[in-house]
This record gives sequence, structure tokens and C-alpha cells, in this order.
Amino acid sequence: MSFVCIVDDDASVRSGLGNLLKAVGYTTVSFSSGEDFLASPVVDDALCVLLDVRMQGMQGLDVQRRLNAEHRQVPIVFMSAHGDDDTVQRAMRQGAVGFLRKPFAEEMLLDSIELAIGRKGAAN
Repeated sequence: MSFVCIVDDDASVRSGLGNLLKAVGYTTVSFSSGEDFLASPVVDDALCVLLDVRMQGMQGLDVQRRLNAEHRQVPIVFMSAHGDDDTVQRAMRQGAVGFLRKPFAEEMLLDSIELAIGRKGAAN
């Protein structure tokens, strides 16, 4: 089974995104930290990951670096209320599919997920 993973330390963000994505037909798995996500067996089954930049513990860019170092092909769409240009550029240079600044429109989110899933399909 494939999932859209949501990694955000804000429970209301995880819940809201999970409910929205389930309503449009995605199966989701949520994590409150980058560490929990990386330790999960579902990482390799993820269609994509919606990854917050700033979290308690491991930051989003650190999660991305770890996935890259382990050669794990998981398309990442970053989310942040604090997305300065340098952070966006670093995320994209390291292979992120997209970067959404919170709050973002539902349509932008769904378009980013479709792009990420398409990229994962092309990589396989």
C-alpha cells in the first residue's frame, strides 16, 4: 500500500491535512517528528512526503539530507510558515518537488502532490 506521509510537529496541521487528503482519496500516515518518520517502515512506500521545515528536533532539511544520503527516493513537498528564499533554494537544490508557504491553497497542495507522485512514478 502507498501513502502520502505528513510530517509536522503541529497536531492541528497533521489532522487538517490528513482529513483533506482522505476526502480526496489518499491514504495518509502522519508523524510528529522527522525522527519518527525516518524510523518508520512506511518511508519506502510513501508516494510523497509533506514535510515541515521547522520542527522540534530534526528539521525538515535534515530529514531531506538523510533521505538523500540513504538513497531513498521519496519525493518531498516542503511546507513552512517561515520559508525564506535561502531555505526554499536549498530545499529545491537538494531535490524537493515543491515548497508551499503556509497558509497555502488546497489546489496548490493537491497539484504539488500530483507532481510528486508523477516524479516518483518516473523514477521507478
